[in-house]
Amino acid sequence: MTLDLHDNKLAVIYCRVSSKSQTGLGSQEHRCRQYAEAKDYKVVGTFFDDVTGGGDFIKRKGMVDLLAFLDKHIETNFIVIFDDLKRYARDVEFHLKLRRLMAERGAVRECLNYNFEDTPEGKFNEIINAAVGELDRQQTARQNKQKSIARLEQGYAVFNSVPIGYKYVKVKGGNSEVVRKEPLASIVQEAMEGFATGRFASQVEVKRFLESQPEFPKHFADGTIRQQKVVDMLQQHMYAGYIDAPKWGVSLRDAKHEGLVSKATFEVIKQRLAGTRYAPARTDQHEDFPLRGAVACGCCEKPLRSGWSKGRNRKHAYYLCHTKSCDMYGKSIRRADIEGRFEELLASLQPNESLFKVAIAMFHDYWNQMQEKMIARTQTAKQEIKKTEEQIEQLISRTMEAGNARVIAAYEKRIDELERKKLVLAENAAKMAQPRANLNEMIEPSLVFLANPHKIWASGRFELKRMVLKLTFSEPLLYCRETGYRTPKTTLPFKVLSDFCTSKCRMVPPVGIEPTLPEGTGF
Repeated sequence: MTLDLHDNKLAVIYCRVSSKSQTGLGSQEHRCRQYAEAKDYKVVGTFFDDVTGGGDFIKRKGMVDLLAFLDKHIETNFIVIFDDLKRYARDVEFHLKLRRLMAERGAVRECLNYNFEDTPEGKFNEIINAAVGELDRQQTARQNKQKSIARLEQGYAVFNSVPIGYKYVKVKGGNSEVVRKEPLASIVQEAMEGFATGRFASQVEVKRFLESQPEFPKHFADGTIRQQKVVDMLQQHMYAGYIDAPKWGVSLRDAKHEGLVSKATFEVIKQRLAGTRYAPARTDQHEDFPLRGAVACGCCEKPLRSGWSKGRNRKHAYYLCHTKSCDMYGKSIRRADIEGRFEELLASLQPNESLFKVAIAMFHDYWNQMQEKMIARTQTAKQEIKKTEEQIEQLISRTMEAGNARVIAAYEKRIDELERKKLVLAENAAKMAQPRANLNEMIEPSLVFLANPHKIWASGRFELKRMVLKLTFSEPLLYCRETGYRTPKTTLPFKVLSDFCTSKCRMVPPVGIEPTLPEGTGF
């Protein structure tokens, strides 16, 4: 833009709102332009900001651009128009600094609802008005903080944003509450429960699972997410139905929103994160070789490797031992052989119908026993809650009497641990007191799996195949090139069914318990 440097009626407009969620920049500009038109000013630029509260104006991009514009045209004395004095600066310190910088650039400040006067009285009144604006801002901030703390203490979230899987909804009274946001809530729930139960052996496997979900937001164009995202998710208190705000002195407590996982599950996740560091999941797992990592050499018991070899007309898939000291080193095994024999092995684990009926009957007997134990456990949990509350009260009394800062900090840490324990106990007691679901509905997925794991394997889905391997076999399978698979070590359900199947159930013979009577003998 070419400016007439001799025109003393050139003006720029500055507009600001407190946050991006607010509207009003358009209306501010409209009023400022009406003001300029009435004054016969020529508006040559408009600068906008949406920065919250007061603070250093240099952090406001719009104000920085405005000062840079004035520097670029330093020969011209521009008129800078504001809609309201509060839009100019809401801190006395920065108000005065900004007034000085404007004066150094020859800018003339004009406000729609305030007259700037270059007199001692005018400057004094300007400072008073700026101080009133700062006081108003600080009082509003204090009031909002007090309201937020009160809401937090009642168990409601007040943060600007919520973790993935949640969203805010307006409720009666004008407040917002946190609710599940599907399908993300279910994805996060599956990831966390999978890590707690061992379905995902490491955080890397959790990461891979999240990346496989199209709905889950990604960080990079290649569809991957940052590992830190997994760490943050597994440590997020809100997912367990907790709420806290340490910076405001609000300790961890039970929240009003629904947790995506139980508090007991969250404690298991914490223990896993703090415990043994699991080796990262294999990054070279591929659908071409579902048994990779699950089958070991029958000679050296080291995991078999897999790959492709290029033949004359096509590629060939194979597994092989890569241990140099092993007799089977470098001897390839056709993929069709090793995977074909695996399917035969898996099919052999299918129990017969009569045995399966026995297993279902056992489930029902065990269910009835657990119902009786649940009643006793509920009473025990209530007693434990009462005991924990007494311990907390004792520690609070000791904290008030203590004078050493380190002792107080130790007491506070212990109180926090007991509060967390009490919440877990209360959750468990509430669950145990709820009416039990129908047993057949609860065990149906497990029975489907136990009845025919080969059918699930044959579905062809890579993730289901990996799940079958984890749920069926407790240790890697040993494979001999000549004889095939050795006797596998299965997980407990299949082991129990196998023991029933192989046990010798016979009638008690007539001789052995009591001596038989001679022929013809009677009473």
